[in-house]
Amino acid sequence: MTTYKILVVPGDGIGVEVTTWGRKVLEAIARKFNHTFTFDQALIGHTAIEATGNPLPDESLEKMRASDAILFGAVGHPRYDNDPSAKVRPEQGLLRMRKELGLYANLRPIKLFDELLDASSIKPEILRGSDILFFRELTGDVYFGQPRERRDNGNTALDTMIYSRYEVERIARRAFDAARTRRKKLTSVDKANVLESSRLWRETVQEMSKSYPDVEVEHMFVDTAAMKLIKDPRSFDVVLTGNLFGDILTDEASQIAGSMGMLASASLGDQTGLYEPIHGSAPDIAGKGIANPMASILSVALMLDISFEMKAESDTVIRAVEQTLKDGYRTRDIADNQTQIGQILDTHQIGEKIVEKIGRL
Repeated sequence: MTTYKILVVPGDGIGVEVTTWGRKVLEAIARKFNHTFTFDQALIGHTAIEATGNPLPDESLEKMRASDAILFGAVGHPRYDNDPSAKVRPEQGLLRMRKELGLYANLRPIKLFDELLDASSIKPEILRGSDILFFRELTGDVYFGQPRERRDNGNTALDTMIYSRYEVERIARRAFDAARTRRKKLTSVDKANVLESSRLWRETVQEMSKSYPDVEVEHMFVDTAAMKLIKDPRSFDVVLTGNLFGDILTDEASQIAGSMGMLASASLGDQTGLYEPIHGSAPDIAGKGIANPMASILSVALMLDISFEMKAESDTVIRAVEQTLKDGYRTRDIADNQTQIGQILDTHQIGEKIVEKIGRL
């Protein structure tokens, strides 16, 4: 029997609360399917700064490299948001982690549960049937480009948006391969009418498309894509884009699913995979017991499927979430006018319902 080593990295804010239930779901799957998962924890972000002065201690990075998969929470704290001059920031740990682990491909499935059609601000008739898979490049672009500095006594700021052909090719290859298993349509999002880095992006994707004649390819400017995501989300299948545009578009796409609390993600490279909800640390609700753990739980489903090739186990987690929603249970962020007061549950209660469903399926 194989033992899988899973590192839990709660991070900051509600990351602690939601990863607790991601781990409990993994434990429930281990019991049901007779697997062996071992768990360890590591620090990152504000929590790590408070403990060590470093947003990603070397010990945490070593544990990440030694694990079979990572269940991640979130980083961020308002102390740094309100102090632009801070030299050490939680997000530095997140960016270094992605770079050091080579996590260049961020997969964000935007799949709507029918039970949440009324939870979104978008009309149900526009949403119904939406199923999008985003491929966001994660280790390049303006987040990592150099130089990155202040000039003129702090009165001028500079960030560099940069991509190499190789960086575009490796994320595009994953997106094309995924499109072949879905509806065979890929939308590449850029700003090639303005940005030189986007022109390289578009040229590279156009060249690669010759090797995928069975995949329909369309190129779309990011502003058009932002509009169309709300106007006609069903027109998208696989979406390929860079780091900055992907960050913004996938947060916008959370409205398709009703809440950021419902969206999972996988960050992949050539070694250890990292799985996390797309929401941030949400310090305004941290510690109140009202965070939605379903994005973390659905991230566990991605982990089981992608890192461990446990398709049946992954499907069981998804079905458990779906059945809990069908029973009418909601967290506050996805409750609508039809949700009864007694069915609006806190983090612990909704987590228990899902774990209970796993045991019964």
